[in-house]
Amino acid sequence: MTAPTPPSDQHPAQSTAATGDQWVIGHGHQRAVVTEVGATLRAFTVGERPVVDGFGPEEWSHGGRGQVLAPWPNRLGDGAYTFEDITAQAPLNEVDRRTAIHGLVRWLPWRLTGRAQNRVGLSCELYPSPAYPFALRLEIEYRLGREGLTVSTDAQNLGTADLPFGLGFHPYLTVGTGSIDQARLRVPAHRRLVADDRGLPTGSVGVAGSEYDFTTDRPIGVTRLDTAYCDLTRDGDGRARVDLDHPDGDAGVTLWADERFGHLMLFTGDTLDPGSRRTGLAVEPMTCPPDAFRSGTDLTVLRPGARWTGSWGITPR
Repeated sequence: MTAPTPPSDQHPAQSTAATGDQWVIGHGHQRAVVTEVGATLRAFTVGERPVVDGFGPEEWSHGGRGQVLAPWPNRLGDGAYTFEDITAQAPLNEVDRRTAIHGLVRWLPWRLTGRAQNRVGLSCELYPSPAYPFALRLEIEYRLGREGLTVSTDAQNLGTADLPFGLGFHPYLTVGTGSIDQARLRVPAHRRLVADDRGLPTGSVGVAGSEYDFTTDRPIGVTRLDTAYCDLTRDGDGRARVDLDHPDGDAGVTLWADERFGHLMLFTGDTLDPGSRRTGLAVEPMTCPPDAFRSGTDLTVLRPGARWTGSWGITPR
């Protein structure tokens, strides 16, 4: 039997050229690693079993693995938007589609704000720039406990004007299958967004009876997902839960998100480098859909000094 993870003072932060400091937290047989660059969830294991399909200590995050997506998640068409008569232009980092994808904080260094055996807190400030002419502070805590990993976020408007805000996270879940094709998936969503060839929403449709319908758990099979889901069913505690299970029932993992996260992006990784395709399933809780800075759909507006909080988590089974 694997020994429980010792206290964090026996795991001092290690630093790498790829992602800066790496902080290890533990609870019982659970262990997670969070990096300075992007406040990224690099690894999460229970004993020897990976719960997320992460990356190595000397690597950097490819395909968004474990990253924080803010102040907008997913794609922003042309990187251009107008908010309350303020016009902004973000760099296009998905050049072939002419989009700015996944916000501005995933490659920035985050500052350590607190650390204990089972938790680590990090913060990052965005100051006005052509891409985001607003002042925003983000504080994130990763905490391990009996129900697994809980990730809590506090966002605050530091400026003197309203600001637009959206948030997402990009973990890849795994249940130990060589390919996710064999894994069983349940997604509590009744609608999905229809997207154009740039990955930008053009409308929504019901999923009932289609290959995108995972309201009842079933194998993923050959279905290709780069799909935003909405109209989520929530349990009595207000959480929406996505379940991924090994076909033999040997292992399972649940990703949950509270009411602040009204959208889920699922990505089977078919466009990643060949060695990384369909090895894990990205399940991305998002507060708003792709392109929300242009459409305004479910966009959060923070008044000066206002704060926003939300939580999501991963529960191994």
